[in-house]
Amino acid sequence: MMLVMTKSRTWRGCVFIGTSLDGYIAKPDGDLSWLTEPEPRPHATDEGTNPALVWETFFPTIDTLVMGRATFETVLGFEGWPFEGKRVIVLSSTLDASDKAEVARSIGEVEALLAASDAERVYIDGGRTIQAFLSAGLVDELTVSIAPILLGRGSPLFGELDRDVLLTLRGHHSTEGDGLVRITYEVTPR
Repeated sequence: MMLVMTKSRTWRGCVFIGTSLDGYIAKPDGDLSWLTEPEPRPHATDEGTNPALVWETFFPTIDTLVMGRATFETVLGFEGWPFEGKRVIVLSSTLDASDKAEVARSIGEVEALLAASDAERVYIDGGRTIQAFLSAGLVDELTVSIAPILLGRGSPLFGELDRDVLLTLRGHHSTEGDGLVRITYEVTPR
């Protein structure tokens, strides 16, 4: 993948995602139950002096979501639409228009849609979409929740990059109930 730096933009690209300790965001069949319904067991906890973002502090701050087709189709299978009141853009070369989301065929088209709107904090979701936005230099903030499990295979969170992406730690903590180690980083501009 080639990193491409874009000109100034008015919005911030923000990632909020869970991963296994070995870096997978889903099992090969797309199963997420290891993350959404973890086996209960006692874990140590550390609230830290600078805690990472959690869903309750992250989600209200975003105004737009960008996700890939696979993530969109997974979300459509949820009991209710979780993004009511938020603008959703699906990055897909095959999906037709939807009443739940706009469809963009390329990252350039997503950028044009965001530039033409009042987007400020954009939640980027889905493995391939996160990888593409990182490669294009469009991610400003990463919050990763690391689950206490090794999957061994599945959909990886990160892919190849043609240069290092430096990160600055902004917060971290762990939670007792699920054993997640949560980390928030700022992407260091170059």
